Amino acid sequence: MTSPPPAANAAPADPLAGFSAATRAWFAGAFAGPTAAQAGAWAAVRDGAHALVVAPTGSGKTLAAFLWALDGLLAPGSGAAGTDRCRVLYVSPLKALASDVERNLRSPLVGIRQAATRLGVSTADVTVGIRTGDTPPAERRAFATRPPDILITTPESLYLVLTSAARAGLAGVQTVILDEIHAVAGTKRGSHLMLSLERLDALLPAPAQRIGLSATVRPVDAAASFLGGGRTPADGGRPVHVVQPPATKKIVVDVVVPVPDLTDLAAAPTPAAASDGGVRSAAAGGPASAGATLAPLAPGEPDLTGQAAGARSRPSIWPHVEERVVDLVADHRSTLVFTNSRRGAERLTARMNEVWALRSGADVPDPGSTWPAAAPAQSGTSAGVDTSDASRILARAHHGSMSRAERTRTETELKAGRLPAVVATSSLELGIDMGAIDLVVQVGAPPSVASGLQRVGRAGHQVGAVSRGVVFPTFRGDLVPAAVIAGRMRRGEIERLTVLTNPLDVLAQQIVAMVAVEDWTVAELATVVRRAAPFAGLGDATLRAVLDMLAGRYPSEEFGELRARIVWDRTTDVLTARPGALRLAVTSGGTIPDRGLYGVFLASGAGASPGGPDVPADAERTGGRLRGGKRVGELDEEMVYESRVGDTFTLGSSSWRIEDITLDRVLVTPAPGVPGRLPFWKGDSPGRPAELGAAMGAWVRELGAASPGAARAEVARAGLDDWAADNLLTYLHEQRASTGQLPDDRTIVIERFRDEIGDWRIVVHSPFGAKVHAPWALVIAARMRERYGVDAAAMAADDGIVLRLPDMLAGGDAGEWSGDAGPAVDVDDLIIDPDDVAAAVRGELGGSTMFGARFREAAARALLLPRRRPDRRQPLWQQRQRSAQLLSVAAQYPEFPILLEAVRECLQDDFDVAALTELMRAVAARRVRLVEVTTASPSPFAQSLLFGYTAQYLYDGDAPLAERRAAALTLDPTLLAELLGQGGASQLADLLDPVAVLRTEAELAGLAPERQARHLEDLADVVRRHGPLTTADAQARTRPEVRDDVGGWLAELEASRRVLRVRIAGLVPTPADAAAGAPDRTEQWAAIEDAGRLRDALGVALPVGVPEAFTEVLPDPLGDLVRRHARTHGPFTSAQVAARFGLGIAVAAETVRRLAGAGVLVAGRLRPESLGGTGDEYCDAEVLRTLRRRSLAALRAEVEPVDQQALGVFVPRWQGIGRLRGVEGLARAVEQLAGVALPASALETHVLPARVTDYSPAMLDELTAAGEVLWAGHTRLAGRDGMVSLHPAATADLTLAPPEPTAGGALDTPLHAAILTALDGGGAFFLGGLAGRVGALLAAEVAPTQAAGAAPTQAALTTALWDLVWAGLVTNDGLTPLRARLGSGGGTAHRVRARAPRARGLRGSRLGLRGAAEPVGGTSAAAAGRWSLLPARELDPTVRAHALAAQLLDRHGIVTRAIAPLEGISGQFGAVYKVLAALEQAGQVRRGYFVEHLGGSQFALPGAVDQVRADAKDAHSLADGDVLDARPGGGARTAAGGASAAPEAVLLAATDPANPYGGALAWPAPSATGAPGRAGAAAGPDETELARHRPGRKAGAVVVLVAGALVLYVERGGRTLLSFTADDASLAAAADALAQTVRAGRLGRLVLQRGDGAELLTGGPRTALGRALEEAGFAPTPRGLRLRGQA
Repeated sequence: MTSPPPAANAAPADPLAGFSAATRAWFAGAFAGPTAAQAGAWAAVRDGAHALVVAPTGSGKTLAAFLWALDGLLAPGSGAAGTDRCRVLYVSPLKALASDVERNLRSPLVGIRQAATRLGVSTADVTVGIRTGDTPPAERRAFATRPPDILITTPESLYLVLTSAARAGLAGVQTVILDEIHAVAGTKRGSHLMLSLERLDALLPAPAQRIGLSATVRPVDAAASFLGGGRTPADGGRPVHVVQPPATKKIVVDVVVPVPDLTDLAAAPTPAAASDGGVRSAAAGGPASAGATLAPLAPGEPDLTGQAAGARSRPSIWPHVEERVVDLVADHRSTLVFTNSRRGAERLTARMNEVWALRSGADVPDPGSTWPAAAPAQSGTSAGVDTSDASRILARAHHGSMSRAERTRTETELKAGRLPAVVATSSLELGIDMGAIDLVVQVGAPPSVASGLQRVGRAGHQVGAVSRGVVFPTFRGDLVPAAVIAGRMRRGEIERLTVLTNPLDVLAQQIVAMVAVEDWTVAELATVVRRAAPFAGLGDATLRAVLDMLAGRYPSEEFGELRARIVWDRTTDVLTARPGALRLAVTSGGTIPDRGLYGVFLASGAGASPGGPDVPADAERTGGRLRGGKRVGELDEEMVYESRVGDTFTLGSSSWRIEDITLDRVLVTPAPGVPGRLPFWKGDSPGRPAELGAAMGAWVRELGAASPGAARAEVARAGLDDWAADNLLTYLHEQRASTGQLPDDRTIVIERFRDEIGDWRIVVHSPFGAKVHAPWALVIAARMRERYGVDAAAMAADDGIVLRLPDMLAGGDAGEWSGDAGPAVDVDDLIIDPDDVAAAVRGELGGSTMFGARFREAAARALLLPRRRPDRRQPLWQQRQRSAQLLSVAAQYPEFPILLEAVRECLQDDFDVAALTELMRAVAARRVRLVEVTTASPSPFAQSLLFGYTAQYLYDGDAPLAERRAAALTLDPTLLAELLGQGGASQLADLLDPVAVLRTEAELAGLAPERQARHLEDLADVVRRHGPLTTADAQARTRPEVRDDVGGWLAELEASRRVLRVRIAGLVPTPADAAAGAPDRTEQWAAIEDAGRLRDALGVALPVGVPEAFTEVLPDPLGDLVRRHARTHGPFTSAQVAARFGLGIAVAAETVRRLAGAGVLVAGRLRPESLGGTGDEYCDAEVLRTLRRRSLAALRAEVEPVDQQALGVFVPRWQGIGRLRGVEGLARAVEQLAGVALPASALETHVLPARVTDYSPAMLDELTAAGEVLWAGHTRLAGRDGMVSLHPAATADLTLAPPEPTAGGALDTPLHAAILTALDGGGAFFLGGLAGRVGALLAAEVAPTQAAGAAPTQAALTTALWDLVWAGLVTNDGLTPLRARLGSGGGTAHRVRARAPRARGLRGSRLGLRGAAEPVGGTSAAAAGRWSLLPARELDPTVRAHALAAQLLDRHGIVTRAIAPLEGISGQFGAVYKVLAALEQAGQVRRGYFVEHLGGSQFALPGAVDQVRADAKDAHSLADGDVLDARPGGGARTAAGGASAAPEAVLLAATDPANPYGGALAWPAPSATGAPGRAGAAAGPDETELARHRPGRKAGAVVVLVAGALVLYVERGGRTLLSFTADDASLAAAADALAQTVRAGRLGRLVLQRGDGAELLTGGPRTALGRALEEAGFAPTPRGLRLRGQA
């Protein structure tokens, strides 16, 4: 019913004659007159026909569609009430276009109202509404009762409205406007939309009038048929009037190459920003540096102009393209730049802004010198130009992976003239109004002629304006496509449109949606579906196959998502919805494939950071509801897998820093001006249409046959500039010279050559496009495998096919492929018989990756792979796994609709099998000839094809150690025989957890409470999944509160023919059974789909009236029943199967053995003996995997935590106590101690010597002098002591504590300020030099008359420096001043030895020269060395939290909240916990209950878990009289001669992080026995005195650990000590350790007076503690116990 407007109804002389006076007045004042498209459209609409308006961009199509409807809506009294109010529905394929139209409607609405007011005419109030995914829920609900007059929406949102109660708001629609119809007509999205429109028409009293708007489309009849649908006039159909005025739009397209020779880019003129920091040479087309013109370089001489330290020039086309694009943008007011990928858009935008910044004089780093990501991988890098201010940049990116807010900002800035250019993908290809665009630049050949026209049509968008475009080919293979497409764009020769036919996945989705909102008969539903053009030819058999699939005909026990979505009553032919169908249709609807992309969201609080409010981000919504997040875009799954927290990347022209990566999103903060990794996305690119390929071949043939002069004239007419023409003609000439013949539309060239590793490559040169070459390559690769036994690694591209053949022969005569002539692959191996093309392609399709991808996408559209959580990302690899499971089931049923749809999509949409067949027919008829040639190296055309090969990436992972039993369980059962020396299955019964088995069996059988049926539909599922079942079985699988309803539900299901009542003869009870009271299981219930299965497997007599569809003969009916039993039970025996189905034992045993042989079942000893296992069981493979997984979890949960005492062994060992040596060992100790505040007096007396056995201060001096380690002060302690920390210099910014503020405190003095100012410039100063700078600064601040005497004294300067040290601001390059301060007297927490100063003052020379300058007197040792400021701290809280978490793990091995007070991070542990949780998700740490009583959230490094368990064994080995071996990896050892020896003890400073007590572990209660021996009478200590002496992590105190247990605590000063055990051996070991430390001089003169609150020198019997001390060498003195020989 397609026709142009009939002559009788031709447009009147005045096209506005049919409009109201107000509308005519407004239009006449606003426009010079109607365009031809507008006049024709109004005439067609006035006649009541559908209208298809085909006109180029800028023809006024939008007003042509809307004005007639607006005129009617504004007419007085035309308004409808209630739900009939919405009369105009506008559908746009883009949300942005919908918003654009809403804005554009304001002009006519306001203008017509004003004109009516001037004419004294009243108008109706017209409202416009938008319904998209961003619409708030309140507006969505209001639509059903208060719809607007005009609704603007998208295809997906229209589908959702129709699948909800809101569809009532569409009851009054009279006009439907479909914009950009050409963009959807040939896609599944278009088929989906047309079904939605037919559903809409079914709601209306009469079908709505449709107006389609399209750019140039061919053939127009196909688009018109698509618009009009399949209604006949008797059924309310309307004719479609095509309005296609002659095209007057002028298109000017130039093809430009920015270099003379694309093969010699190194010799091309160097572009400005590529290498010389923005200085353009004259040869580059720009002004030369300093106005001078440089002489040309001699041959072979490198170009050394530019910055000496600048980046070296790299031979690439991109710098030249970027410079030329920047030139074009600079020469025009408003420019649109198009690329063919999102990655290309981001890259080009970044480089354009960098070039512009360089030209503007900014300092831009070379991207190659930056490192924005831990693993840049396949990404490029941007230099990091700040793009927050549009006035300072040249361009922004625009593509679909950016936030809508960012795209809107970019569009607005371009329209307003604030932004010179936008770099876009197809996101700006459709009819969005971008204002006055002067020029369109296309980088790379456009993907098609239609796409090129859409893009270039953005320029000169106004009526009558000229559209100008420039195309930049990026490599030689781009030259011919760019030239031919440009020429066809000028002539309007676009590709043919093909409307899809019967996409079954779309049909399945829409059927579920239709039935979800109301019941349908099959006949009514078929009528509505066939009214949509894509389904006009839908056959009854195909429709019923889809309904069978949706009604659950295929076995869902093999794949759960195959369960029924609808109920099909075969008796009445009525379709009704099952519970959950509506939610499924709404949450998983649509046709756009889910690529598993990661959403990029602003991290919490990022909006409040500097620049945060200006960050354009979309409010996160689910179903229109705000979720609180701010979305800035999306990233490819592979890009995210290669990223790390802390990386920076660019997205939407802005830089972002990754703060966190969760399972479904990337959290970022803005990083303006920071270099970033360029993102990438993986996607499918549409292949070149065969029609376009033939045109390219014909053009190449004509050029090849023309004379040189004629050829140059032809390429000039094609719009190529001189360099482009030179490159193209040279390219063709070199190809002809290499192969002797150019491939064209009549010639296919087969080229052979060896690659760089000696293998043969065969290149089939053909211009016909990837849609032809891809199926051809599929067949060729299969032939290579079959005939030669090798994988040809075939790759298809638009310009041909590449095969890689190894230089060997698999299965043939040696040398058959060898020789200089190339591999002897016959032409017959490459050519397909025309009559066999379709069959050959179909035969190979199933094994291709394309088929797998298309099946996955089709299954998702058909709602067979629903989104589990619509608000969560579904990883692509998980989608592929689920799809593979479904495909394995569907492949058993050749008639499975989605299987057929995937094949159809590949053969018709992705491949052009018809064109391939025609090509093979032309080859057979010699209309296309084959030319074979062997070349020494790849020809130019082959080099361009080889450019398309891409690298592959592999990902490996590490797994931590686990318990041996649990680890064995993770292996496949077949490997257990090798590991355990017995049959694998025989051990599996012992490894499976009985509780897990019982729980799993209850869930599988539907007996678990959460799996029991709740209503009739659930019961239908139970019978279908578990049947046949008795009534008692069904009741057992139903919830108790509704169990009495089961009988009635079964009767209702039987009446509706959904279940059958059957009798199984083999279950008839014997007289003995009846006498024993056994239940009668003869009568059972089964799903009607099992009718044929039960008849053929068990001989069941079927009742009358079973539909024929359910009585078909099945290939393995008994096997199906046994597989169902296996899937709903745990390990079972063949006897149990026989008993359930009334079979003989032999029959059941043969069936299960057959299924086990096929890999469906697993046989062996599978059931634990405690559950009655017999050793001869079978189990479904998937069920067994579930049992193994759950048993694994149970076993791991059963791993008992170690005793707390084990931590006392583990932590010292983990921190290397007594295990490190030399400077390297000291460096490792500093790494672990980084940031820990320790008493300065303990650092070199206890902390470092405890770790490094050969420690000397010179070692630390070596590290500080080399700049590898620095130290920082924290707080003062009593006397001359203070808290200090050590830091590796490389990470000091992360581990240094924030400094104390100086303003308003004791440090807010002129002297302190002058010191900080003097050091602020960088560098380090000796005291003398610093004094001079400080004196000068102080002198400048006082009156000149008071300048004298302003210089500080040495004492004042030294005191001020130490003030700043303790404030965490200043440090010294060595520890000499710290040691001198500690040894100068005044008291320290730990006793230190006074050290002689290592430096002295210089005396005057005997020769009369000046002595050393002493402006502030002689420098004391406490001020020696060079003083400097500490490094600036990292301020980003996330970076610091991540660094702190990593440091805690490295220091402690096992991290719990209990260590937060010890580390002084109580207020920061919340952030650390989040980092630890993320590390667990990433598999880098483990969370569990490893140590008793430390809390449930314990995080540990994998190696720490294994070590703490080993240390626990060592701690308990003391009971056997063993000695702890402190060596790495050492465990318990027995004393020489087998005699029991004393346990090893460790003495630590109480504040040492290696001491777990008072940190992770609580202090134990001190010993209160005071027992004078194990048998003596107790002389209890003074309880009050004991209470005064409590252990604590105090400066000056030390602890002694024995086998991990705290034994002694010596308070500061050494006069008082506490013991925590009465065990003689432990006390003796602790006393020996104490004595050895005293002898080493690390505790000073120690005199012990009180122990456990009592005097050690009592007259009575000695306590166990006293005896141990005396045996260790402590002797009584008048003052207390003192070590013998101590000075």
